[in-house]
Amino acid sequence: MTTNFSEVVERSRAAFNNGRTLSVAFRKQQLKQLLKMYKDHQQDFIDALHTDLRKPKMESFMFEVNAAMEDIKYTLNRIDKWVEPDKAPSLIPMDKSFVLKEPYGVVLVMSAWNFPLNLLMIPVQGAIAAGNAVIIKPSEVASATEALVAKLVPQYLDKECYQVVCGGVTETTALLQQRFDYIFYTGSTHVGRIVREAANKNLTPTTLEMGGKSPCYIDSTVNMDLVVRRVLWGKLCNLGQICVAPDYVLCTKAVQEQFVSKAREVLLEWYGKEPQKSPDLSRIINERHVDRLVGYLECGKAVIGGRHDKADRWIDPTVLVDVPHDSKVMKEEIFGPILPIINVKNYVDAITFIREREKPLALYIFTKEEDVQQIFLKQVSSGGVTINDVIFHVATNDLPFGGVGNSGIGSYHGKYTFDTFSHHKACLSRTYNPLIERATRMRFPPYTEKKMKLMTAQTDKGDGPGVLYYLRKLLEHLITMALGALVLYLVMEYNNDDD
Repeated sequence: MTTNFSEVVERSRAAFNNGRTLSVAFRKQQLKQLLKMYKDHQQDFIDALHTDLRKPKMESFMFEVNAAMEDIKYTLNRIDKWVEPDKAPSLIPMDKSFVLKEPYGVVLVMSAWNFPLNLLMIPVQGAIAAGNAVIIKPSEVASATEALVAKLVPQYLDKECYQVVCGGVTETTALLQQRFDYIFYTGSTHVGRIVREAANKNLTPTTLEMGGKSPCYIDSTVNMDLVVRRVLWGKLCNLGQICVAPDYVLCTKAVQEQFVSKAREVLLEWYGKEPQKSPDLSRIINERHVDRLVGYLECGKAVIGGRHDKADRWIDPTVLVDVPHDSKVMKEEIFGPILPIINVKNYVDAITFIREREKPLALYIFTKEEDVQQIFLKQVSSGGVTINDVIFHVATNDLPFGGVGNSGIGSYHGKYTFDTFSHHKACLSRTYNPLIERATRMRFPPYTEKKMKLMTAQTDKGDGPGVLYYLRKLLEHLITMALGALVLYLVMEYNNDDD
């Protein structure tokens, strides 16, 4: 049955226009309902994620279900403060300036398949908190999770304000032809460009959470055992299908030898001699992506791993060396358990290598040298950074998560999600005070040379504050004088009464 997306959007728009989502109490109640959904169906979500990606139970709980629940708890504890208007200084004394956080309206949230619950519902939760009506589009590639979300969300959330739509490329194309007030997309850069182009037709603001090649620099000052464990954990969670996974390593030849030697030990400790049989490793999402990853195995020498099993959607944890800089594996986001190592002489070469390419979503810097850390932070543009570990900057709700340039537009997590889905409306309430009105008369016609001179007045040096600054000071002085005169009058009247 073909979905009439126009009717879907209009149903949510009607619900939004009647003011239902503007109530903070309503928003909280909906978020609590989602929290209940996760608790009631935790095992169902874990089973769906295992079906889609054969995710280990611990990864499904930690990165998906629990991450969504903790995001709601974080929001519920802070939403009352977030929705309050932000006070701002006023140009004219006694005026009131403030910023209102108003919802955009009907927003579209489109998710990726690699974390089909987390990447879908955390933006949705922020959109709900901000007071929007939400059209929820799960990834059809993670079909089991898609089906579960489509089944459960209507059972727990308002069916008009929050609607789930499913489908593939054809349905998504038709959906993007509708007019939304905001679009939030997580996925590939290729599809991100399509989403942005569709949004531009209606001048719809967008957040695009994409990916790219996130480099990992390692120098000789580090504890190699700890570094290898941290890098491999980040690379092999979800079998490398993470947008912020370390994509490649930059290091010297000597550091490479230490890294590879330690990596063999750690992988044997974690997964045994046959990692394909380990219950702690996921599977590639589908055979098409297996074929894509197998092509990367030819781009260098596999000193660890290198085997694959298409029928089982399996690629061995693999380390590649002697990788040409212009090879395919160094041009495309890997999104799998393959880790190329590129040799550089020092951190200067590493910075040059990174800056010659598109800006990464994440940057990982492993060094004890604080001056080197600071040089990377200042000279390399990236969506985010973790120093001496990987991925952890994404897990912090008090930090924004997002890309820059080719790796994304906009950010979210915690209050940043609420802000993303809120229009920050500038508001000014003027006073009718006669003293202030008299002092600001010069703005009205007829315009004279005298008024012009006042408007262009500057300090003696010619680079100080202009007339508005001095006008404000004058008004403050006049108000102080008026208040002083009023107090003096009241005191005199009190003394006269006593007489």
